[in-house]
Amino acid sequence: MSQNISMHLILLFVGIQVSFNQQIAQAQTPLAPPTTTKYTCPAQLKSSINAVINRPIFKRMRWGILVKPLSSPQTLYSREADKYFIPASNTKLFTTAAALQKLGANFRIRTSIYQDSEGVLRIVGRGDPSLKDEQLKILAKQLYQQGIRQINQLIADDSYFQGELVDPSWQWEDVQAYYGAPVNSLIINENASLLTLLPQKIDQPLQIKWNDPTEAYKWKIENTAVTVQENEPSFVEINRDLKGQTLRIKGQLAVNTKPEITALAVFDPVENFLIHFRHNLRKEGINVKQTSIGNAIKNDKEIAFVESPTLSDLLIETNVNSNNLYAESLLRNLANQQPLAKNETTADAGLKVLKTTLTELGIEPTNYILVDGSGLSRKNLISPEALVQLLQVMAKSSQAEIFRASLPIAGMSGSLKNRFINTPAQGIVQAKTGTMMGVVSLSGYVNAPNHEPVVFSMMVNQSEQPASIVRKAMDEIVVLLVQLKRC
Repeated sequence: MSQNISMHLILLFVGIQVSFNQQIAQAQTPLAPPTTTKYTCPAQLKSSINAVINRPIFKRMRWGILVKPLSSPQTLYSREADKYFIPASNTKLFTTAAALQKLGANFRIRTSIYQDSEGVLRIVGRGDPSLKDEQLKILAKQLYQQGIRQINQLIADDSYFQGELVDPSWQWEDVQAYYGAPVNSLIINENASLLTLLPQKIDQPLQIKWNDPTEAYKWKIENTAVTVQENEPSFVEINRDLKGQTLRIKGQLAVNTKPEITALAVFDPVENFLIHFRHNLRKEGINVKQTSIGNAIKNDKEIAFVESPTLSDLLIETNVNSNNLYAESLLRNLANQQPLAKNETTADAGLKVLKTTLTELGIEPTNYILVDGSGLSRKNLISPEALVQLLQVMAKSSQAEIFRASLPIAGMSGSLKNRFINTPAQGIVQAKTGTMMGVVSLSGYVNAPNHEPVVFSMMVNQSEQPASIVRKAMDEIVVLLVQLKRC
């Protein structure tokens, strides 16, 4: 889970959205790999992989690796495959597999507006992570077309998900950033706000520009970041206080350099939702006199609604772009297929459904321990064995094609777009990445041209090396798998 803001998120905020259909087409149309004359015999694989991971630079870290044929119990390579590792975003493979199996590929998340006998309107969120201002505009138009010009009372019902907005095991530095945004029932613009810092004249403070101008009034800003000379390095650090009211901006940008763009998690997601919805209602010609936050009211009538894309589309955003908010929403939607137990959170109930669903698929429940759906928690523990078993099971399921299409393709899409370029792996490897401080993971499928398909999982923990160095070594190993040949 990189802390650098992705181009995908930037495009979402500026309104240039890449369609889900384009992503699906890309995922299902792999490039032909470059020609190669190198081969690896299965008998050579162990020594070849060991030559990579036993380099002195890697002596302090833990490696967990398992490589198997897709449709065979045979083991091609194993190293601490039954041990627990912190998986980072490889956790999303479990969440998305369970969601696909339990909810179905055509499942959609509905956001509704109800009206009671006294004319009170209530907007009910069910955790649609894809909801943007564009959908709020559609809701406002639906109300206008029904002759509504004034709303005396608008209630925001955020009660569909029960429990904390952020997992208590997530780190503070993560929950400040867009990738650690709070998870609630009424989500808008991925519960994040885009912030741009622009250099000015030398020695002057950086200019602060919000994508949503109303954000400027929500924060007390302490800006000590300045503009420096061209030959000086650029770096910016943004933090907020524990109460979420003060934003501290430190660092420097060289004069005439590109702006620094980042995104912050919103502090109060329901208030943020209401601000955006009232703005869209006002633009449509509907005045709102009073807003409040409340729970369900019985016997009211649905008068407007929007729905998310299908689950098969949501999975692509979850896995290809490793979107934490999407994963956490899917986990909670697993839970709401049945009533919550007393004092049970929606996330905990979702984890129970996840484990039950995967056990029914044949995944050994003692091979993993999960506390969230995204992998942002360091309390998650998964063995390479569990990930390989999951990938094998999903490849044989009726949902195999949809699940496979949700994974990044080497050198082509998502978190693998800039990896494996001009290597034999380009276009024929599909895998899920995972990164956090000291953790790097990669698990997926290899369609080796001269060998039967292979499934693999690699995880590194307790690493003091830059993630880029570990990724490069993992990529070397994946290329070895691509070059497998029956011999």
